[in-house]
Amino acid sequence: MQFMQILTSLVLAGFAGYVGAWYFGAIEGNFALLLFLATVITGAYWLGERFYFLPRRRRAAQAIEDAAVARRAELDRMGIQKVDVDVQEAKGQILMQPWWLDWTAGLFPVIAAVFFLRSFLFEPFKIPSGSMIPTLLVGDLILVNKFTYGVRLPVINTKVIDGNKPERGDVMVFRYPPQPNLDYIKRVVGVPGDEVAYINKRLTINGKAIDTKAVPDFFEEDVMRYFKQFEEQLGDKPHRLLNNPDVPAFVQGASNFAYRENCRYSVEGVACKVPEGHYFMMGDNRDNSLDSRYWGFVPEGNIVGKAFFVWMNFGNLKRIGSFH
Repeated sequence: MQFMQILTSLVLAGFAGYVGAWYFGAIEGNFALLLFLATVITGAYWLGERFYFLPRRRRAAQAIEDAAVARRAELDRMGIQKVDVDVQEAKGQILMQPWWLDWTAGLFPVIAAVFFLRSFLFEPFKIPSGSMIPTLLVGDLILVNKFTYGVRLPVINTKVIDGNKPERGDVMVFRYPPQPNLDYIKRVVGVPGDEVAYINKRLTINGKAIDTKAVPDFFEEDVMRYFKQFEEQLGDKPHRLLNNPDVPAFVQGASNFAYRENCRYSVEGVACKVPEGHYFMMGDNRDNSLDSRYWGFVPEGNIVGKAFFVWMNFGNLKRIGSFH
């Protein structure tokens, strides 16, 4: 058992070191991989506990019980009635789960449940920037539906069960193409085959201008100023967006992304033909969003899920609820 204590100490130290290095920026962490490894390792300990360690402790406890019964019988034959040995206490100490199993096998059911929920059903996500204002605010904690677009294997993100295709207007979380270990959230504007143009801050899809109407200005508390707000409809439901008339329409600093030849840039904006298996994404805060205009299309394999619900905002509890 000393070997298992040393091994478990090394395993836990490895996890702690990984998390610490991630926290201090020494490495780029991968939470999905970390959770997968934690599930596998604690699951192995759980199986070991269930089929080896616990039966072994039970046999040892039973041996103590049998020895105590035999000793009491022998003392009875000798006419001795009083026995000072506390057998139940000794059995309890033997049956007690050691610390190295408490911190592994004992945590397996919780870790496994979190792994299953996060990998195949719903994943929490925190809005880190203002690119989706006014739909989503900085600090919103949202839920992402992981099965709407199909079931994918965790870590490798390979689809194993088909689902619905992303539609224009969906708010989607995806792995950022230039840096896939980062999750981004934007709105689906163009689906495969679409001709998307954003010229002079007007959105056109397949030659048809998307209707917008002015609504009351949006007051952004973080910067203490008002912004022009409009309502636009992509798909079945309308959404709101911001435009800043002081920001020029041209796209500055677009990178050399895959299928960049499908895009035409000018001083008025950009027009792109969305390739098969890819999507064109934009933030609702149109003049404050690094999106497909700058870094290109999102491959189907980068999709994480569909955002649909704000489950908490500690600064504004009124934000809780569906944002559609």
